[in-house]
Amino acid sequence: MSCEDVEVKLQNTPDWEDTALKGDHLWSPTSISGDFCYVGESHCSKSGNRLKCSACRIIVHQKCVGELIQKLNFQCRSTFEHMPSERFGKKTCVEHHWVRRQTEKNKCHHCSKTFQCKIQFSSREIIAISCSWCKVAYHNKESCFNIRKIKEECSLGSHRSIIVPPNWIIKLTQDNQDKPEKESSTERETFIVRGIPTDEVKPLIVFINPKSGGNQGLRLLQKFQWLLNPRQIFDLTKGGPKRGLLMYQKVHNLRVLACGGDGTVGWILSAIDQLNISPPPAVGVLPLGTGNDLARALGWGGGYADEPLPRLLSSISNSQLIALDRWKIEVEKNSEAQDDGGGNLPLNVINNYYSIGVDAHIALEFHEAREAHPEKFNSRIKNKMFYGQLGGKDLLQRKWKNLADFVTLECDGVDFTPKLKELRVHAIVFLNIASYGGGTHPWNQAMGKTQPSTEDGLIEVVGLTTYQLPLLQAGGHGTCIAQCEKAKIVTSKTIPMQVDGEASKVSPSIINISLLNKATMLANDIGCGKIGKNTPENFEITVNYLIMSNYDEYRSDMSLLMKSASSLGKFEIDWTADLGMLRDEINIFFTRTKDERSSNDWYFIDCSVNGRITKIEREEENLHYVTDIATDDLYIVEFSSETRPLTPKKEGNNDTFDNKKKVKTPASATPKFQENRVVKKSPMKPKKENKPEVHSVTVRPVVIKPVKIESLSKRLFSLSDNPFEKYRYFSVSLYYS
Repeated sequence: MSCEDVEVKLQNTPDWEDTALKGDHLWSPTSISGDFCYVGESHCSKSGNRLKCSACRIIVHQKCVGELIQKLNFQCRSTFEHMPSERFGKKTCVEHHWVRRQTEKNKCHHCSKTFQCKIQFSSREIIAISCSWCKVAYHNKESCFNIRKIKEECSLGSHRSIIVPPNWIIKLTQDNQDKPEKESSTERETFIVRGIPTDEVKPLIVFINPKSGGNQGLRLLQKFQWLLNPRQIFDLTKGGPKRGLLMYQKVHNLRVLACGGDGTVGWILSAIDQLNISPPPAVGVLPLGTGNDLARALGWGGGYADEPLPRLLSSISNSQLIALDRWKIEVEKNSEAQDDGGGNLPLNVINNYYSIGVDAHIALEFHEAREAHPEKFNSRIKNKMFYGQLGGKDLLQRKWKNLADFVTLECDGVDFTPKLKELRVHAIVFLNIASYGGGTHPWNQAMGKTQPSTEDGLIEVVGLTTYQLPLLQAGGHGTCIAQCEKAKIVTSKTIPMQVDGEASKVSPSIINISLLNKATMLANDIGCGKIGKNTPENFEITVNYLIMSNYDEYRSDMSLLMKSASSLGKFEIDWTADLGMLRDEINIFFTRTKDERSSNDWYFIDCSVNGRITKIEREEENLHYVTDIATDDLYIVEFSSETRPLTPKKEGNNDTFDNKKKVKTPASATPKFQENRVVKKSPMKPKKENKPEVHSVTVRPVVIKPVKIESLSKRLFSLSDNPFEKYRYFSVSLYYS
């Protein structure tokens, strides 16, 4: 069977199932010019469609993918680690992923010179070797790139503060020994994310709707997969935001970037509420929608226009945290009015604004037209032109000039219905942010009691007429009615309404608006008040103690194991505390209470992954947050004298044990807990053995003459049989003694 006939998995997003493999490429069709295929001329089929990997940016023919994987064994950068549960927290370095390039825009990291490309069209010379993680590049010659750089630790580049390292993402191995008998395959997690405690990394996960902004979403998806770890990028069309949020919910300092319109942001904020993530991650916005009012209010602009993504990522890492009020809408049917065929509100939470009347009527007509002919609404400019056309038509018809006759308004217990009739408003708008309708500002700040803010717990109520609506685009304002904490609207007729741009006709109803919660958002330095770190106050956790006999007996049944534990009480700790800090608090408790259990050493156990029970090694406790393994109840288990771990040796000490002091312990006595000391039994006298005589031999160092080895490109990429490669040779002297 030829490599062309081998079935190769082609995908453009990472696989999160059991079938996921390290080194899988993320292929997308490309129309890039040139005839270079990464497998080399001798292996290339020289025909067919071309594919480009968005994670390492190599290009091959679709027929050559099997050749690349089967013969050359060139894998993409590894985005996760295979790890059994007992090795959680092992800190491993990230290695470079070297790729040979024919062209390179950056300068050489060693000599700081640019890369000179061959002008000839037929030239296939490899001029650079670059890392697809940190993006550093070197000339393909010994003076710039030597063999020692192959296994160097990678720094992850300029965006290391927001990149999720691959050793944080763990694919669980299917070890039957730790798998509970009652566990079903649907309940078992395949991947988990465990961050290492650090203040330097603020990991970012990105949610993208590829259909947003014409073709912008798909291009952004591929760009983010190149700049970050592809496993921190999620396609919203494949399961929504819940999977990504669940996977990263225990990662500290987590940030979220929503790429889409205001509806996409609201979707993600609602998912965070439903999952009850605490503390909730801060959410930033990359605007790809039509209005993008929330992005404007937070300082991210009115639309993405192909700005350099590295600059945007730098702004995300340096952004400030602000609070955003979110309002709850409760709708009841108005039994006193006749229902004439309306529906319900499409959303029950206000993030941006809520409106009644002519503007909601225009939004509803736009939505219906887009549903009927989606091909006509593929750009932001066309959408705004259509909005303007509908607004001009309503300006002439004045269909909702008598809106006040069918609506009553009460704000904080005060009736504002007479004012609505006096103003003869055609629309009533409740503003949570300053921006409305694609960047206009209806609220006149000079008429308000207080300066409007996204976090003041007040919602602004504005009245608009059909004449004021077009003036908003020219910098005009509406008529300010009130600023309130609660509002009540009663309608006696089916009226169009919209929530954050989602419009519908609503039957006669009684609508109550009140504050729901505050979301944490990322603002692009717009002068808003900062709220500090996105972490809650200290929390309490119950620590339970297990004796070794119960642990051994009930280890296979989690419920019985929990019942056999005795509670030590509640401990108040900082949200960012690691297990090492909690160990100090527990030891202080044992010392203060003179608890008899303090005579035994103990270790933490992790029961948070698929029902497996795993001990955490003493030297790895500082690599685990307390919240990684528990948020309510945490379990520790004693050590018996047979299972007590060895004390790690200190620097400068070649012995594992401290032999300067010997402790004599009666056989019946229980060994007492002592920090950095291990109780040992008296060593038995070894039996005499006949040892062979050892003769000393003087070994002189032998110097081997320099030998030529194949070039780095040939050794790294297995292209020894490519006739077009012009390999360079360099000498290496080998010494041994």
